[in-house]
Amino acid sequence: MELLRLGAAGHEVPALRADGTVYDLSPLARDIDPAFFDGGGPAEALRAHAAGELQELPGAAGLRTGAPVARPGAVICIGQNYAAHAAESGSAPPREPIVFFKHPSCLVGPDDDVVLPPGSRQSDWEAELVVVVGARAHRLDSPADAAGVVAGYTIGNDVSERSWQLGKDGGQWGQGKCFPTFGPLGPSVVIDPVDPQALRMRSWVNGEARQDSTTGDMVFAVDHLVWYLSQAMTLMPGDLVFTGTPEGVALSGRFPYLQDGDVVEIEVDGLGRQRQSVTAG
Repeated sequence: MELLRLGAAGHEVPALRADGTVYDLSPLARDIDPAFFDGGGPAEALRAHAAGELQELPGAAGLRTGAPVARPGAVICIGQNYAAHAAESGSAPPREPIVFFKHPSCLVGPDDDVVLPPGSRQSDWEAELVVVVGARAHRLDSPADAAGVVAGYTIGNDVSERSWQLGKDGGQWGQGKCFPTFGPLGPSVVIDPVDPQALRMRSWVNGEARQDSTTGDMVFAVDHLVWYLSQAMTLMPGDLVFTGTPEGVALSGRFPYLQDGDVVEIEVDGLGRQRQSVTAG
């Protein structure tokens, strides 16, 4: 089953998709946001569906798909978490997770346009598995405890302007990754059981293959990442964790950077597909 937010930007309706039917969750929840997860929203949605209490959302197929989580408190990202991507970036695999943040304001729907910043020279795509945190987590005892605080999984594109990220003194990862529209998310949060280390992940630019890997190639697995992050910060319901991207990005030098008119597509098995048109800012 999947949680979605459907409708015009800023006016999305919370929804549940089950067995191909989309149900309106607005009688149960104002939105799919941190309060929804903190209040046991996913479990309540499943209970209401099982009890036959939900109504089908009229015209769902014709509605825009928004980012499936609204207003997360934190968007935490992991750098170079695939050995081959670290190598194409000119680095050895990290000995512990590299942590940085995207500003929540950069998040958009999975099929919304990516708008290049003025003067963009090196904007890049990064297909990623994204963890949606479902419960407060601080100093988890072990990675085995991580599954208990994960609400579900979705897809993210960690769009990155490399000239800002890497071309400034000291490196400015945050600046290079926080431009508006630089965080396409979705299409949904899958809340059915998922093995996060057995998912094929692919990306295309203008129909040409770019990335093709599996989450089994992560340097640090999802359970380790959630445990590790909880040692230094308090993870809160609705927080997002972008878990890193595999090889096949423009930074490798094998492909051109994004330009006005390009189309980026990303797919993760079992989690869906997203598609962005790239436009000049």
